Amino acid sequence: MFGEAHAHLFMNGYDYRKAVETHKGHIEETVLRGYLEEYRKRGVTFIRDGGDDLGVSSFVKTIAPEYGIDYRTPAFAIHKNGCYGSIVGKGFDTVKEYESLVLEAKKRGADFIKLMVSGIVDFSRYGVITSTPLTREEMREFFHIAHEKGMAVMVHANGAETVRNAAECGADSIEHGRYVDEEAIEAMAEYHTIWVPTVVTVRNLLGCGRFPDEIVKRLYEEDCRNLRLGKEKGAILGLGSDAGAYLVPHGKGIEDEYRTFQEIFGASEELDNFLRKGEEELRERFQRS
Repeated sequence: MFGEAHAHLFMNGYDYRKAVETHKGHIEETVLRGYLEEYRKRGVTFIRDGGDDLGVSSFVKTIAPEYGIDYRTPAFAIHKNGCYGSIVGKGFDTVKEYESLVLEAKKRGADFIKLMVSGIVDFSRYGVITSTPLTREEMREFFHIAHEKGMAVMVHANGAETVRNAAECGADSIEHGRYVDEEAIEAMAEYHTIWVPTVVTVRNLLGCGRFPDEIVKRLYEEDCRNLRLGKEKGAILGLGSDAGAYLVPHGKGIEDEYRTFQEIFGASEELDNFLRKGEEELRERFQRS
């Protein structure tokens, strides 16, 4: 089985608030070991977490080797105050505060930095991304600071201009990447930015009744077109499901993501080799130097 390039071990796949309650003030080790066992049973030996502000992913890193899993974490995600990201990390107002958070993450044993540069998709309104994105100049400075500290940057980004700016400014990976266009895809390819599209965060919503199906279907069809174009343009693609997100269970999420790629591209040895190259690039790039 492939590795899971985007997970949140503190989340439970159905209720974010319940997940926070489970670990707030104490870490529920039994629950986390259950998740790790789900990965182990499926032959997953690599997990890249997206971080949290509860200390969960830092704890999981200490026990994951017991399950034969190479587990990488940013400790917590970083976001600009007033912008999206508080659900998975810590906020800053100034460049100096951002640099302090980078150093704090490193001190906590982070393997890389996770930076939120945009909001999330509003599944109730097509074309809407919540929150104002960071500017091109901010991204360039923040990526540079992390790289100077020897840390790769995992970037949560949606929107064509935001993704293009992030790729051109030195993002090591783009997570999600909804609403990209050809220019943004070409930028990811040109700058060797790894794209982890987390397709099942959309696909698994089809028919669930939580959001209008016509919008979810439109988003999924757009994802399929963009991923085909990405592969055609030479973008590096990685398998990550955003496990722990709504309707994306730990362990099963990455299997769903892989099957979705097979549906989009057709099951083949060529696809498997392509995805393994992406995973190899992820493993190499997202380790602390």
